[in-house]
Amino acid sequence: MSFGTQICGDLVQGGNREWLIADGLGGYATGTVSGLRTRRYHGLLIVSGRPAARRHLGLAALDAVVVLPSGAEVRLGVHEWAGGAIEPRGHTLLARFDLTDGVPRWRWQIGDVVIEREIAMTPGTPCVAIVHRRIAGPPVTLRLEALCTWRDAHGERTAAGPAPVVESSADGAVVDGAYRLRGPDWTPAGEWYRGVRYRVEAERGLPDSEDLWLAGSFHGVLDDVLEVTATGDLGTQPPPATAIVAATRARKLTGLRRAADQFVIAGPDVVAGYPWFGAWGRDTMISYHGLFLTTGRYAEGRALLSHYAGTLSEGMIGNTADGGQTEYNTADATLWFLHAVDRHARIAGDPDLPEHLRSQIKSVVDAHLRGTRFGIAADPSDGLLSQGADGQALTWMDARVDGRPVTQRAGKAVDINALWVNALGGLADRWPDEYAALHERARESFGKVFTRPDGLLYDVITPAGEADPSLRPNQLLAWSLPFAPLRPDPAAAARVASALLTPVGLRSLAPGDPAYTGTHSGPPAVRDAAYHQGTVWPWLIGPLWDAAGGTLDRALLDGLHAHLGEYGLGSVSETANGDAPHEGTGCPFQAWSVAELLRITESLT
Repeated sequence: MSFGTQICGDLVQGGNREWLIADGLGGYATGTVSGLRTRRYHGLLIVSGRPAARRHLGLAALDAVVVLPSGAEVRLGVHEWAGGAIEPRGHTLLARFDLTDGVPRWRWQIGDVVIEREIAMTPGTPCVAIVHRRIAGPPVTLRLEALCTWRDAHGERTAAGPAPVVESSADGAVVDGAYRLRGPDWTPAGEWYRGVRYRVEAERGLPDSEDLWLAGSFHGVLDDVLEVTATGDLGTQPPPATAIVAATRARKLTGLRRAADQFVIAGPDVVAGYPWFGAWGRDTMISYHGLFLTTGRYAEGRALLSHYAGTLSEGMIGNTADGGQTEYNTADATLWFLHAVDRHARIAGDPDLPEHLRSQIKSVVDAHLRGTRFGIAADPSDGLLSQGADGQALTWMDARVDGRPVTQRAGKAVDINALWVNALGGLADRWPDEYAALHERARESFGKVFTRPDGLLYDVITPAGEADPSLRPNQLLAWSLPFAPLRPDPAAAARVASALLTPVGLRSLAPGDPAYTGTHSGPPAVRDAAYHQGTVWPWLIGPLWDAAGGTLDRALLDGLHAHLGEYGLGSVSETANGDAPHEGTGCPFQAWSVAELLRITESLT
């Protein structure tokens, strides 16, 4: 993946294309092709905490200043300031940007001088390597100015508070006792850069400026290579930066497999999306097939499923601990968990896993039959699941505004019941004496309750018995899952696709619906109100593909593959606008989006 000066030098086009490298712990480095930091999350060292979403931003930028043989100084950094000024303007000197073997690389051209920067991280270590090389022209002097902070990745830090504490040494410095910078000829500084602006945060209606601390600078004559590392592990000496870059290239992961690898972290667990999500049970289980089974990570997958089984409470797996404590706030995450266990046993050839988890699986079914949190319970009259509680949105369409669900979908939701029937079907296939009757009753009821006169399915049957005919993608699960209540139906899938399919995924609501919202932008409340009211979700390409029974043309994936170079480079975004041209929105790097595209793509090879 390569971009030339017309993209790199344009702060709209280059600034809207983001790169990311992950450390395998939940931390990362990320930024834009142009070098402009447009988000509060952009930086060269973001260190994961526990849980993974409790990240801290350390090294925000390492601005290169070139001293030419003439003595002239040329600044290669680029920043936007609170007043709107862009200074310095190093992006205008970018000749190209490449993302190859997972390593982002920039090349600046100053007359006959060409300077290259590469960045990489070592999996399992919170350490970033930054390598500079002289590619052409005479030797030059390079000064690398470290702009630092240490703050929650979701927040900001200003000069109104105390400055970072910098303990300098001959080879660098330790900042706020949290991370270490290493490189040649360190010179301490100590100055606030005030009013750094983040244009994307301004668009998102969030605080859009902060102050950064110039901690000092590294110096050297760039005759060949100049290396810098930053690490959040103060007790370990990292390898040379060039060795970290070489090791990253040597991993030889390519395409969507490389993108998928970024989401699997130590534990093992799954980061739902970069740069702001941590681990989410629902996202993990939807992503499981693509991230673990398609890639052959069977041992890690088994460990992950066993871990989530250990979070079971009242028949529900934990959904997220991003807020500091485990939340059990979904009606579907546990059903996706049962699906993941079944898929693992069959694809990985590991039938021992369901046997190992048999008591936990039984506890899930028993709790759903008996009734558990938030009104989640099987209806004795038909064996289908109902769910709903005041202030809760328990399906994957879980957005809330001012504490009120936008798409609450209380009652019997079509996707929840497709998952329920699928789970019982997998269990009945394995233990028929215990589950065959439950499965058959729920399966028969499903068709009677959800089938519309036109052959499509109602989205929800409300607690009052009213049928919601909204055309949404949720019904695809009724045809797509391996033990789904209905067999794959190419005609039904085509009818859903005709209304919802875009080049980058499926809309969450048909454009003809009065509640349809075609753009997903603006302040948080506006974005959340649009989140599931027409916004496109790339992960839904998987259910559509399966619901059509393999009859779709692979050309329908072309837009998603092209999207790999449009927003989060090499990855697939969380969401996109429902209206053309369907710009990417939400997290630029989303696990279930990548996982489902990878699963479908590799099934076609």
